[in-house]
Amino acid sequence: MLKKKSLAFFVIASFLSSFIIPKANAETAFQAEKFPIKEMQVQVMPEFDYPEGWSRDIPSLLVGQYGTITNKSGQDYDGKVEISVPSNEKGFEAALVAEFPEENKPEVQRPYDVDKEKGMISWKPAKPIKNNETYKFVIEYYTKNIDVKDKKSFTYELINNSDIELLDVIFYAPMNAKEIKIEPKASNNSKNEYGEELYYYQYNKVKAGENLKYSFSYKKDGTESTMEAINKAQPPKDENHTGVNNGTATDQVVKGGKGSSSSPIIGVGGASIIGIALIIAGLFVYLGLKGNAQSSHTTAKGTKHKNHQPNKSTAKKDNKVSNAEEKKELRKKLLTGKIDQEMYEEEMKKLL
Repeated sequence: MLKKKSLAFFVIASFLSSFIIPKANAETAFQAEKFPIKEMQVQVMPEFDYPEGWSRDIPSLLVGQYGTITNKSGQDYDGKVEISVPSNEKGFEAALVAEFPEENKPEVQRPYDVDKEKGMISWKPAKPIKNNETYKFVIEYYTKNIDVKDKKSFTYELINNSDIELLDVIFYAPMNAKEIKIEPKASNNSKNEYGEELYYYQYNKVKAGENLKYSFSYKKDGTESTMEAINKAQPPKDENHTGVNNGTATDQVVKGGKGSSSSPIIGVGGASIIGIALIIAGLFVYLGLKGNAQSSHTTAKGTKHKNHQPNKSTAKKDNKVSNAEEKKELRKKLLTGKIDQEMYEEEMKKLL
């Protein structure tokens, strides 16, 4: 009799679990289509920096992605976020996953996992993403897919598993690179004060699965990284170029790696690897051109674009918004070397 009761109980429990367990999994599974990307900036940086222990026989390719996703699932989400990465590429090495829990505050590192079979990097945000609210993150990784022959060359493909409303893709040519060629032709290019060439693309409404592919080639002697070249270079000696950070990109990231889940990865005046890249590029690329998005796979030539920058006169009407603008300007001055870290922190304290 006891055996019959146990068997009956097991059958009933199994039957009920077939309904209950899938439902629980569905609530925590990440469904990319319900988390569209509001805006994304991708930075592709050949020979920009070398992680510790990296052999100089193989050039490094650093890729960083700043993204803002929106929770359109219809409920608060307390599961993992998944972003596509080329985890099967030669030498793939995840370097950083972090989130931006508060406006104008440093990013915070999150523990992460890489699924090479699925080609995904995943992590759980520190707090649930509320329905219809946004979540900002940054991921960084290295690969060894730069081919070295007469020229150095590589291909980069952005694989997106979510719709992207606004997308910027920026290529940083290595310092002292020559005969640079990039396909498709960039819609814009510029040169910073150190002579580094920048090529950038802007897109509007990129659909999930509408992958973007680029080829990049150049000539460059030696193995010196862009960061090493920048550290040796002397910026113009005037009041607008004081306090340029002389540390390496890797030095800016708090060591502790994958398992460090809650400590800030940069200080108030610090910068991550991508932050250092912004110093080189000039923050104008991200702040000044974000709204000039082109239609997917088309260049911006001959097209008028609507500027999405915030209206400063309107912002002044609201003290909170005004403070945010002032903080943004201070951050810009720090990143472009117009003020040093100490001055930045002093001015930030006045705005808190």
